[in-house]
Amino acid sequence: MLRLLQIELQKLLENRISKILIFFSFILPFFIILLSSFKINFFGLFTIDLGSVGIFDFPYIWHITTFFAALFKLFFAIVVVSMIGNEYSNKTIKQNLIDGLSKKEFILSKFYALLFFSVISTLLVGILTLAIGLYYNGDSEAYYMFSESIFLLAYFVKLIGFFSLCLFAAVLIKRSAFALAFLFILFIVEWIIYGIILKNYDDDIATKIHNYFPLKSMWKLIDEPFRRIVAMKSPEKTELIYDYAVHWQEIGIVAVWTTIFIYCSFKLLQKRDL
Repeated sequence: MLRLLQIELQKLLENRISKILIFFSFILPFFIILLSSFKINFFGLFTIDLGSVGIFDFPYIWHITTFFAALFKLFFAIVVVSMIGNEYSNKTIKQNLIDGLSKKEFILSKFYALLFFSVISTLLVGILTLAIGLYYNGDSEAYYMFSESIFLLAYFVKLIGFFSLCLFAAVLIKRSAFALAFLFILFIVEWIIYGIILKNYDDDIATKIHNYFPLKSMWKLIDEPFRRIVAMKSPEKTELIYDYAVHWQEIGIVAVWTTIFIYCSFKLLQKRDL
C-alpha cells in the first residue's frame, strides 16, 4: 500500500498544476472558514460577525464547516480526472505496466491517493472546527462538543465517494475535460429521472428513490445548514425544523457506490487494450 501511494504522490507532486489545485482544494476552504469566524469591519460602515449568530457554537459548527468545506471538492476533482488523463496522454500508464505494475495495482495506487488526501482533509477540517468552536465556547462539556462530530465521518465518506466517481469517469472517458463534463451530464440525468418518477408517483416516493442516485446520495450526506441557521435565530418558527442529521443508511449508500466505482474502474482498465 505504501509503495503504491508513494508512486502516486510522486507523480502528483511533480506536476505543477496538480500542486496548485491541491493547494487550493486544501487551503482555500480552511482560509474562508477561518476568516468567517472573525469580526470583519468594512471601513467603519458595518461589521460582519457571524459568530454572534451562533453558527460557530457547539455542536452546530460541525455541520456548518463540513458542509462548506465539501463545496471545494471540485478543485481536487480536477486533480483526480487529470491523474488518469495525464496517464493516457503521456503514455505513462503503459510504462507503469511494463515496469511491472499490474492493472489492479494501478487502480489501487489512485484509490490510495484519494484515500490519503481525504484523510488529510478530514483531519484539517476537524482540527479547524474544534479550534474555532473552542474559541467561541471553550467551557462546553466534551459530550456536547463532540455530539455532532459524525459530520466529520460524513465529510470523509462524501469525499471518497465523489473522488471515486471522478476516477471512474476519467477511466471511462480518458480525457480530463470530457470526464468533468460527464459529471455534469450525470447530475442533469439524475434530475431528469427524478422528474419522470415524480410524474408517476408522489413527491415522497420520488425523493426516496432520488436519494439512492450517486450524486444525490453524496449531497444528502450533509444537508444544507441554512434552514438550521435560520431556526437558530428564530427558534419559535418550528416549521423551519428539518431532518439535517447524518444517517448510517446514507453513509452505507455512498459506501456501496464507492465500491462500485472502484470495481468498475478496475474492470474497464482490465478489459481495455492499452
